[in-house]
Amino acid sequence: MKKQKGLKIFGIIVLAVALFFVIINIIPPKQNVENNPFRLKEGQKTMIAAHRGGSINNPENTVLAFTEAVKTIEVDVLEGDLYLTKDGYLVYNHDSYIDRTCNVNGDISLNEVETLCEDKNNRHYIENYTLAELKQFNFGYYFKDEKGERIYKNAQNVAEQGLQIATVDQVFELFYQSHPNLLFIIEIKNSGERGREASRILANLLEEYPNYKDQVAVSSFNDEVADEFKSEYPELLRGAPLGTAAKFILTHYLGVNIFYNNDFACLQIPTSYDVGVEIPLVSKGIIRRAHRRNIAVQYWTINDADEMRMLIELGADCIMTDNPKLLKEVLEEYK
Repeated sequence: MKKQKGLKIFGIIVLAVALFFVIINIIPPKQNVENNPFRLKEGQKTMIAAHRGGSINNPENTVLAFTEAVKTIEVDVLEGDLYLTKDGYLVYNHDSYIDRTCNVNGDISLNEVETLCEDKNNRHYIENYTLAELKQFNFGYYFKDEKGERIYKNAQNVAEQGLQIATVDQVFELFYQSHPNLLFIIEIKNSGERGREASRILANLLEEYPNYKDQVAVSSFNDEVADEFKSEYPELLRGAPLGTAAKFILTHYLGVNIFYNNDFACLQIPTSYDVGVEIPLVSKGIIRRAHRRNIAVQYWTINDADEMRMLIELGADCIMTDNPKLLKEVLEEYK
C-alpha cells in the first residue's frame, strides 16, 4: 500500500515538473529588442553578410572589398573587426597586426611572413601606426584570385585601386547616401582602456550618421568593452559575446530559457561549439527560441554551398561568409 502511495506521489511530482516545463515554454518571453532590422521579414531571404568584406572575392578589409561587396554583389550586411590606430582612428582589420595582409615586411612570401610572426616581437601592430602611415601599404599584396594569382602584388596606386586599409567612417561615408538600408556587424577588438576609447569613438561617429545608428550591431569578446556598450550606449544594438551566446543556448537545451534575462539583438554563432565534445548549433529549435525574443540568428563563417543551403532552409536570418558571391548564387536557387 505504501509502495503504491509512493509511486502515486512520484507520478504527481513528475507530472507537475513536466507541466511546469510545458507552461514556461508556452509563455511568450520578453522581447529583447522592439525593432530588429537584422531579423528576416515575412518573405525575405537569408541575409548575406560579407565577412571581412568578402576575403575570398577581394582583399579583406579594404575599400575595394567593401565597395565590391555592396555595389556589385549587393550584400545586405558588412561584417568586420575594428582596431584603434595610434592617432585615434578605427580601422578594419582581423588581426592586431598587419603583416599577414600587406607589404609592411617588403617583398617576402606569406610563408616567410607567418614564420616571422611566430615571434610576437616581429609583428607590426596597428596601435603603433598613424592612419597616414597605414595608408602607405598595399593591403592587397598577398591576395590571390580564383586562379591563385597575386593580382595586386605590383599595384602602383593603392589609393585609386581601393587597396588601402579602410576606416569605419570611410565605409559609412561611402554608402550612407546610396545604400541607406545597409546593415553592419562590428566587433571592437581592442581591450581595456583602448577598447573603451574605441567604443566611445564609434558611438560618437554614429551621431554623424544617424540613419545608420539603428543598423549597426556591435560586439566584443572583451567583457569590459561589452559592458561599456551595454551601460553607456544602451540605444545601440548589440551582438551576444561568446559567453552570453553559450548561456542562451545552454538554457534553451535545459528548457529554462525564459528565466535567462538578456538584451542582445543578434545571436552570432558557429555551426558547433567544441568544449571537449562537439555541440551542434545548427538547430531549428535554437532559431525558433531566438525568434520568440526577436533575436536575429547569424551563423559564421560559412563558405560551403551545402552548409549555406542547410542554414537557409532552417530559417537563419543571416550567413556570414568570406565568399558572398557564392552565397548570392546559392540564394538565387531559392527564387
